[in-house]
Amino acid sequence: MPYHRSGDASAQADKLSGIVEESDLYEGFAPHVETSEIKTLDFYNLPKPTGKEPALRSYTEIQQLLQQGKKRDVKNILRENSWPINSPIRAQLWPMLCGQHLTKQQMLDGFYWEMVHQVFGTTELSEKPIMLPAFVDATHCLPYHLTSTGRAVADRIVNVLGYDCPDITYSPVLYPITSILLHFMSEEEAYMCLAGLVGSKEKVFINQTKLQHEVTWKTVMQIAKKHTKSAISYFQRICPGLKLERVFMDWCWWILAGLPFQHLVRIMDCYFHEGIKVLYRVALVVLNLFHKECQSNNEWSPDNIKNDIGNALIKFCKKIPVSPAKLLHAAFSIRGLSTQYISRIFIKTEMLLKSRSVLNSGSKQLIKSRSSDNLPTSQSQVNIQMMSHTLTIRELHSESCRNLGEKSPGHRAIAMGVYPIHNLKSQVCKNEDLFTLWSWLPVRITMYQPVLLYTTEEHGCSLTTFYVRVEQHEPTLLMIKTCNNEVFGAYCSSRWFERNVKDDKGQRQAYFGTGETFLFSLYPERAKYPWVGIEGDKDLGHSSELFMAADSKMITIGGGEGQAIWMDENIRFGKTDGCKTFNNPPLCPSGDFEIRVLEVYGFVGI
Repeated sequence: MPYHRSGDASAQADKLSGIVEESDLYEGFAPHVETSEIKTLDFYNLPKPTGKEPALRSYTEIQQLLQQGKKRDVKNILRENSWPINSPIRAQLWPMLCGQHLTKQQMLDGFYWEMVHQVFGTTELSEKPIMLPAFVDATHCLPYHLTSTGRAVADRIVNVLGYDCPDITYSPVLYPITSILLHFMSEEEAYMCLAGLVGSKEKVFINQTKLQHEVTWKTVMQIAKKHTKSAISYFQRICPGLKLERVFMDWCWWILAGLPFQHLVRIMDCYFHEGIKVLYRVALVVLNLFHKECQSNNEWSPDNIKNDIGNALIKFCKKIPVSPAKLLHAAFSIRGLSTQYISRIFIKTEMLLKSRSVLNSGSKQLIKSRSSDNLPTSQSQVNIQMMSHTLTIRELHSESCRNLGEKSPGHRAIAMGVYPIHNLKSQVCKNEDLFTLWSWLPVRITMYQPVLLYTTEEHGCSLTTFYVRVEQHEPTLLMIKTCNNEVFGAYCSSRWFERNVKDDKGQRQAYFGTGETFLFSLYPERAKYPWVGIEGDKDLGHSSELFMAADSKMITIGGGEGQAIWMDENIRFGKTDGCKTFNNPPLCPSGDFEIRVLEVYGFVGI
């Protein structure tokens, strides 16, 4: 069973005056940690700067800011406050940071232990090793400073998580993060933290499939090519035959397996709030520091590293010559590395990998969805119909759970059958048009059940009503039928709620969305207009990234020398022009249109 902190835990968490006595050195760690292995770094033994240093912020202060919705202030505090490695603040801070990402209903007390009993038949910790889930990478089950009991607890947590989250098929970083959490909290708390990270919809924390894992390291590689050009050029120069892919496949282990524990804990302070982008930034700093050391330190001379740069990077991280504070300062000082920029690279990489997978997998997947005239082939429509009657992995798991009589609360094996699209009753387009449109959607989206969120026929013509019914759904499909019977629309990759999201300066950004957004026309012409940036890596400028915009007066999709779709606040009149984002012609001949019907669909289970 979990250990319980004493009643004065809150007071301890606010006691942040640093290491005063040797006996207090490990006060912040959980009982299943071998504290004798944790040594303070030389950085902490350096003479402290003269003058009064600002006091470290307390858990209570951060809690109040989160309750007030001031996440940006919390982000700045986490980046700047170098709490000692032994600080008891993390025992409460980390569960709070991870808990804010939970999307499913609040788990009842005892939920975790009910799951443990269901999986193992007892809550007693087994003395024998247990088999780990298939998604765990056995070569990277990093325990850090956990005792043998702590390792057994970590094994049990990942097993229960795999049982409760059957969608996780490949996640090598999950075990190390479990181990890190267990250094500062109980077993049950660590599980709840992981549930928040795994289930987060707002931000990415932990990859859960091989595809996501591959997309992530390729995204890091693309970002590095732009932000660490000198380092990349140096490595390729000393190793002409070097394949960068082999180096970047292990990028996360530079951090999780290489950096000293003190550095790792400070990185986690920020990671549990901001997500995986923190690790991206740290990886770029590691590359730059390593490049600098290679030029000045014989230990990292070309002759010593050219045969295995990947391992050299991890060894370098173990001896990294900067303090945790300096590492984070450098990481967050990188300019031009916004969340939107990272998201664009990620989506583009994901789409390319998926398209190759679909085209190379023969009959096991949907074949190429368009024929030479940009229309779906007859075979692709048959495939879509067949797949609409096929149970997904989630459904099969859910069915087996029902057969076993499982009724555990919060279970994620939810039935998510693919809705037969020929049963949709659209007032905008006919069934054959729906099949065409469905063949243009990302393959993963066709696996989910579409649901009509908003239609002017039923919900009236009001932008306010549109937002109320639609804004929290991602993605959405907008279909417009004009009074001249033209039919066109857009697949919108991001939530319309993002019109309210503010940037780091507290200002609303005019445009939002990602490169997965596309336009389409069904009548009188049939055509799909994808994002112009999907082909090649060249920078097409700001006008190519104007995906979605909205306020209380209008909705816009596409921009740059015109707006592909614009609608007024009464959802009655609109206009369409060619735009640079999608390189499309006007979607109806006259350019101006009057809306007869607008339908907006979402997808259940995403």
